[in-house]
Amino acid sequence: MSYTNRELMAVAAARELENDDRVLVGIGMPNLACNVAKRTHAPDLRMVYESGTVGSNPDSPPLSIGDPNLASGALAVQPMLDGFQYYLQAGRLDVGFLGGAQIDRFGNINSTVIGEYDDPIVRLPGSGGACEIACHVDRTLVVTPHTERRFPEEVDFVTSPGYVGGREGRAKLGLSGGPEAIITDLAVCRFDASGELFVDTLHPGVERREVQENTGWDLAFADELSETPTPDEEELRLLREELDPEGRLMGERD
Repeated sequence: MSYTNRELMAVAAARELENDDRVLVGIGMPNLACNVAKRTHAPDLRMVYESGTVGSNPDSPPLSIGDPNLASGALAVQPMLDGFQYYLQAGRLDVGFLGGAQIDRFGNINSTVIGEYDDPIVRLPGSGGACEIACHVDRTLVVTPHTERRFPEEVDFVTSPGYVGGREGRAKLGLSGGPEAIITDLAVCRFDASGELFVDTLHPGVERREVQENTGWDLAFADELSETPTPDEEELRLLREELDPEGRLMGERD
């Protein structure tokens, strides 16, 4: 059964989630991934949104974190401040999704500025809640396009810490957890014992050379490099018929 690259990325992200995970969900691809997981292998997945809904179970994808659809059937609706303090900063969430303009070899993310901070080429939106998420959940996931500009060897500014200069660097900051996986349109990447990113699986039809050419440093590949598993029929049905029937998030299909 044919599928698009975005469908493959959404399903690969869904498969990173476990049944009892408590996830701080974002809008767009992360939301689709969580809902695919909850409707397949992780029915007890607990979804928490920044707007303050806990245990949300939306029957259709929200258009924003303020979508009232998130409150219908939720276990609780509370102020955003309580959500951050009582759940996120207290370590009650397992997984968070992050994004950014740059991601480096240690999983540090930049969403603040391109170029020098005081003399930027581009000023970006900043952290929002991203740094809090990066510091307080056990595992962070990133779903992003794979380009050399997005994957420099070192980010221009660390908005959300990954493994800093290595796992010891993160530990010195008193932070546990860290980046778990980066799912791109070319591959699924993970982090080795030193905290450096490597390619774990290549998407079907993608070659090593293509991934390397779109990465800003000499990238490592798994010793037993394999192919990213493709979506099955039920996962594609969920995406196409229940979660994104109009293709607002997945875009046009082949």
